[in-house]
Amino acid sequence: MTDLLASWLLLFGAAFILIAAVGAVRLPDVLCRSHAVAKASTLGIFSMLLGLWLELGTEAVGLKIILAILFQVTTIPAAGHLVSLLAKQKDLPRWRPAPRQAPPPTSGPSRPA
Repeated sequence: MTDLLASWLLLFGAAFILIAAVGAVRLPDVLCRSHAVAKASTLGIFSMLLGLWLELGTEAVGLKIILAILFQVTTIPAAGHLVSLLAKQKDLPRWRPAPRQAPPPTSGPSRPA
């Protein structure tokens, strides 16, 4: 049962790290990319380290993996925040969607006033 849970956590983490990589390539500006990488990679690394902990056993590496999880959970979001602050200080352009056009007027019966 622990092998199945460990395998599931490792695959779940790898999938989130893949999502982070796709977000870093596909998203339009540095703020969106920073957000995607910080959130998805934190969750991915967290679950991969939990899966590794289950696979190796608590006696061997329990404290080391807990410390690695705590370190990753605190540093990855902080680094994403610092990248966003630097982008704001350097006045990097933000992505703006194209303005929406007004819908064409309907040609129906007019309402009485």
